[in-house]
Amino acid sequence: MKSFLRKSLEEKYLPMTTKTALITGGTSGIGLGIATKFASEGFNLLLNGLEKEGPDICADLAKKYAVKVIYSNANLLKPTEITKMISDGEASLGGFDVLVNNAGIQFVAPIEEFPDEKWEMIIGINLSASFYSCKAVWKGMKARKSGRIINIASAHGLVASEFKSAYVAAKHGLVGLTKVLALEGGAFGITVNAICPGYVKTPLVDKQISDQAKAHGISEEEVVNKIMLSEQAIKQFTPVPAIADLAFYLTGDQSKTITGASLSIDGGWTAH
Repeated sequence: MKSFLRKSLEEKYLPMTTKTALITGGTSGIGLGIATKFASEGFNLLLNGLEKEGPDICADLAKKYAVKVIYSNANLLKPTEITKMISDGEASLGGFDVLVNNAGIQFVAPIEEFPDEKWEMIIGINLSASFYSCKAVWKGMKARKSGRIINIASAHGLVASEFKSAYVAAKHGLVGLTKVLALEGGAFGITVNAICPGYVKTPLVDKQISDQAKAHGISEEEVVNKIMLSEQAIKQFTPVPAIADLAFYLTGDQSKTITGASLSIDGGWTAH
C-alpha cells in the first residue's frame, strides 16, 4: 500500500514533459512576449529574429527560466534557410510541439506609390514564410499525431484599412492558410489557429504611427486617436501579455478542439 501511494504521489508531482516551440520574430515585440511566457512555463525554445541582441536575449531567457533557448537569424525570405533552421532545431530540441508564426513587417503607402519591393517583402515575411515553416514542421507533428500551430495574424486579417495593401493581403492570406491547415491537420492531432490582435504597442506599431502620420499629413497623436483606435470599442492598445497568455492557452489539452479559428483580441474593432 505504501509503495502504491508513493508511486501515485511521484506520478502526480513529476514535472510535465518539456515542450518545445519555435517562434519567428521571437526576439522583440509580441514574439518576445510569447517567448517569455512559454519559457516561464518550462518550454525549450528556438527563437528566430534579426536583432543584434538576439543571442543575449535568448541567453537571458535560458538563465532566468532554466530552459534551453536557441537563437536563429535565418532569413525568412529564403525557404531553404527556413527549412534548415527547423531541421537544425529539431535535431537540437527533439522536434517542435508548437510553431508560432509571428514575424511580420509593415509599410504604409497609397497603392500608386507602393514600392514593388515592399510588396514582395511583406508578402514574403508575413505570409510565405509561415507557409514554409508550417510545411517544414508538418511531417514531425503528423508522425507524432500532435502539434499546435499558432499564426499571429491581425485584425487586418479580417478587415481592411487604406494604404496597407500588402499587409492586409498577407494577413487575409494567413487567416486562409490557417483554415486550410486546420482541416488537413485535424485527423493527426494538429490544431492550427490564428490570433488576430488589434493595435499592440510594439516597435512595428511605433513605425506605423510615423508612416501613417506622413501618409495622411497629420500628427502622430491624431493617427492614434483618429485612425488606429477609432474603430475600437475599447480605446486602448492590446497589451502584449494578453496575446502571450492566449497563445499559451492554445498549446494545452484544454484547447485541443479549437482549430481553424481566428481569435480576435482587438478591443471590439471587428465587432462592427
